[in-house]
Amino acid sequence: MGNADLRDLAAIEEVSFAELEGAVVAVDAHNWLYRYLTTTVKWTNSEAYTTADGEEVANLVGAVTGLPKFLEHDLTPVFVFDGAVTDLKSDEVERRREQRERYEQDLADARERGNPVAVARLESRTQRLTETIVETTRELFGLLDVPVVDAPAEGEAQCAHMARRGTVDYAGTEDYDALLFGAPLTLRQLTSKGDPELMDLSATLAAHDLSREQFVDVALLCGTDFNEGIRGIGPKTAVSLLREHGSIYSVLEARSEEIPHVDRLRGLFLEPAVVDVDPDTDIVPDVAAAREFVVDEWGVDASEVETGFERIEEASTQTGLGRFT
Repeated sequence: MGNADLRDLAAIEEVSFAELEGAVVAVDAHNWLYRYLTTTVKWTNSEAYTTADGEEVANLVGAVTGLPKFLEHDLTPVFVFDGAVTDLKSDEVERRREQRERYEQDLADARERGNPVAVARLESRTQRLTETIVETTRELFGLLDVPVVDAPAEGEAQCAHMARRGTVDYAGTEDYDALLFGAPLTLRQLTSKGDPELMDLSATLAAHDLSREQFVDVALLCGTDFNEGIRGIGPKTAVSLLREHGSIYSVLEARSEEIPHVDRLRGLFLEPAVVDVDPDTDIVPDVAAAREFVVDEWGVDASEVETGFERIEEASTQTGLGRFT
């Protein structure tokens, strides 16, 4: 199901950071990092984050830029990294790879034409989370004492599980699939200016008079990252069908339709691969070591990260931020 489809159904309201003070948020690390990575590449000269060996580590600029937003608002982030990709997602992975290859060809053409605006836009669209990007981000988080969790599969599923257990107060992701994985409360727009959005699962289900299982069925009928769905069925129609028939099985039978692997697909959302974990949320960042790692070891232009490091240092010493002192 596309993001726009789920947004049409989701119960979402804007909340102030003041209302969130003291909360712990399980952040979908790949989702968060990719947004800062692409923004950095789009608006920053590549020389600022490219090593002498030609390795690009724009992620380090993005991470240092993005972390202060949590600390300054007395929010503790727990970054959850994706694990293994299920084979049912292979089609979506292939689609994204093909799209990136098209962008890469467009980028080469834009460079040949000498079009700097198009180059900047396409460079951001061709970014991917390489092993170097993931590992250097994790090492930076380690130096800053930011907790990290490794998900066995989907990071969003692990974030949702932690929120359901009460290990954290919120899941944090831009993707609406957090609803399908059962996150009670999800914070969105954590990488944007202004206050975040709060997505409420219980309110969403109540608004449509559906159970969580039925809501997952709605998504499967429309299509998700793991399946194509049924042609001609949008979110409103899917909700009506679930209200009328009760389950996806009855809907498919009534319409003489089929969704391959429907049991496995439901299980991916209703019983995902997750682990019970209780991360240490007492953050004591070593800003000096982190600055040395980013600037000296990886050669990032100091001017691109100094403000971020100063904000992290200031937030970590403010009175009242108990977990950061």
